[in-house]
Amino acid sequence: MKELILEMEEYASLKNIPIIEKDSIAFIMKYIKKNNIKNILEIGSAIGYSTILMASVAQDVTVTTIERDEARYMECLKNVKKCGFEKKINVVFQDALEVNLTGVKYDMIFIDAAKGQYTKFFEKFQYFLKDGGTIITDNLKFHGYVGKSKEIESKNLRGLAEKIENYIEFLKNNKDFETNFYDVGDGLSVSVKKNEK
Repeated sequence: MKELILEMEEYASLKNIPIIEKDSIAFIMKYIKKNNIKNILEIGSAIGYSTILMASVAQDVTVTTIERDEARYMECLKNVKKCGFEKKINVVFQDALEVNLTGVKYDMIFIDAAKGQYTKFFEKFQYFLKDGGTIITDNLKFHGYVGKSKEIESKNLRGLAEKIENYIEFLKNNKDFETNFYDVGDGLSVSVKKNEK
C-alpha cells in the first residue's frame, strides 16, 4: 500500500495531475476515523489518490468516487485494483453534475473537482447527505489567489478565484450547515449538516 501511494505521488507529479496535499488528506483521514464515517462520496477522483487513502482508514469504510476524465478514470480503476480495494471503492465514470443518485445517503461528501462548479456540486449533493453528515471541500485558498482576485491579471484565473470566493460566502451564509474553515494544505472547509427539526 505504501509503495502504491508513493508511486501515485510520483505519477501525479510527473504527469502534472493535481492530487490533494498531504496535510489535507491527513486531516480528512483523521476526521473520518474520529467521526466514525463509513460511506463517502467523492466528487473528482483524478487517479484515486485521496479515494484510496480515505478507504484505507478502516475496514468498513466504502467510497463512491466520480470522475469525468477518461484517462484519469482508467488510472483510478487501475490503482484501486492494485491495492485490492475493488469491494470498497466504486469508481463512476461520468460528469458529477449529470450523475443520478437515488436512494443513497452518505456520511461524508468530499468535493475536490472543477473549482468553478463548487456551489453547483454542493447544491446538488447536499440531498444525498445524512443528517449530521459532512461536506468537506478542498483547495479553498487556490494557491493563495483567493481573497486577492482583484489583483490577478489572467482572466481565467481571476474568474476561478472569484468563484471560490463566492463559494466561501455561500458556505458562510448557508443556514442548513455549520461550516468551519481550516488553514490546512490548500485550504479546507468542513460543513456539517444540521439535523432537521
